[in-house]
Amino acid sequence: MKKLLLSASLLLALLGSAARAAEEAAPARAWHATTLWEAIAYMIVFAAFGLAAAIVGYKVFDKCTPGDLNKEILEHRNIAAAIIGAAVILGVCIIIAAAMIG
Repeated sequence: MKKLLLSASLLLALLGSAARAAEEAAPARAWHATTLWEAIAYMIVFAAFGLAAAIVGYKVFDKCTPGDLNKEILEHRNIAAAIIGAAVILGVCIIIAAAMIG
């Protein structure tokens, strides 16, 4: 038991010193743009990632629920199914936006 505690404390000490050394070595660059073109590039990248995540989230939700949500919305004109689909997409977009903001 003493060996386990000793090795755990040694591991924590090594990890702590390595983390401090990494912090001091290189300052982290923020995601904030410094030029207009950099801001536009970030906007395009984040918009593409957000759209892809919203589509994947909708498709995953559609696979997890019984029936075909897309068919219900387009062919049967089911308003309730459309509201559920919109809520799923909006929920995924809120989560992605919160993750991008940090």
